[in-house]
Amino acid sequence: MKICQVEGTLVATARIPGLLNRRLLVVKERGSSAKQVAVDPVGCKPGDWVIAVGSSAARDAAGSKDFPSDLTIVGILDYWDDPAGRAAQKVVANAD
Repeated sequence: MKICQVEGTLVATARIPGLLNRRLLVVKERGSSAKQVAVDPVGCKPGDWVIAVGSSAARDAAGSKDFPSDLTIVGILDYWDDPAGRAAQKVVANAD
């Protein structure tokens, strides 16, 4: 599993049929400047810190062993204590 931050949405109009209508997001792994593409079955938005899985776990998490994914988001992080002294927190606003 990897901790990544969502950078933005990737728009690809020409896709293979196996991707269905799944959203694709650009993510950056914590501590790295390299960007990757992840399938988003959970509904993330830019700025969210997420947990992502790769390899065969990514295909399973996307819904099928036949799904063509190398990286799939499996959860949105609300908070964690980073050993480096930084904390990531998702602020949830009340809608009163």
